[in-house]
Amino acid sequence: MSTPHISAVRGDIAERVIMPGDPRRAERIAGEHLDQMRLVTDVRGILGFTGTVGGEPVTVMASGMGMPSISIYATELAREYGVRSIVRVGTTGAIHPEVGVHDVIVATHAHTDSAMGEALAPGIRLSHAADAGLVRAAVDTATAAGDGSAVRVGPVLTSDTFYLDRPELMAQLASMGTLAVEMEAAGLYLVGAREQIATLAVLTVTDQLLTREHLSAGERETGFRGALLVAFGALGLRGR
Repeated sequence: MSTPHISAVRGDIAERVIMPGDPRRAERIAGEHLDQMRLVTDVRGILGFTGTVGGEPVTVMASGMGMPSISIYATELAREYGVRSIVRVGTTGAIHPEVGVHDVIVATHAHTDSAMGEALAPGIRLSHAADAGLVRAAVDTATAAGDGSAVRVGPVLTSDTFYLDRPELMAQLASMGTLAVEMEAAGLYLVGAREQIATLAVLTVTDQLLTREHLSAGERETGFRGALLVAFGALGLRGR
């Protein structure tokens, strides 16, 4: 079997999925962390790899950018391949003054300026929340690691607009505890609620939008190890 966007056959994809946005990052994660890695899908350049971590099957698959893209892949994984848990590992821009570059965010909720949720429940603004069990496991993993990385736990903003130049809005959201802005978490959480699967976003801060500090292109490619280990831990896996 396959879907319009995934060429894997049934059994090729594990019940637990790590989902970066970038196909190249998916390949890097799979190559560095999976044993017995094999490519299972490459439709439209969106790469997916399945292997094992500590003997447990896991798939690493890219999502592309934005809520529509991650929603397509997460929905097909849940409906057609029996996936039960998806943890997004991605990048984000901090809007809260206490959050710095290299920090890791466990996104408990995702506010959004997207109208996607209203298509499912007209007249209702749905709350977009991570799975509580995944959040707890992620925080427990970060606490046990004690590697000095700053791990923040709280809400983020998922925006449809990458170049969102609204400093007053960002300041208002930050004053209410919103930590950062990104483009996928709310879409993933929406699919989680609709398909009854566990979802979570664990994000590396690559930009501090208040101070304009940011990571280089090379650092963005290699600086997500802390978030990745937290993501594996959320799924009950011990990454290396």
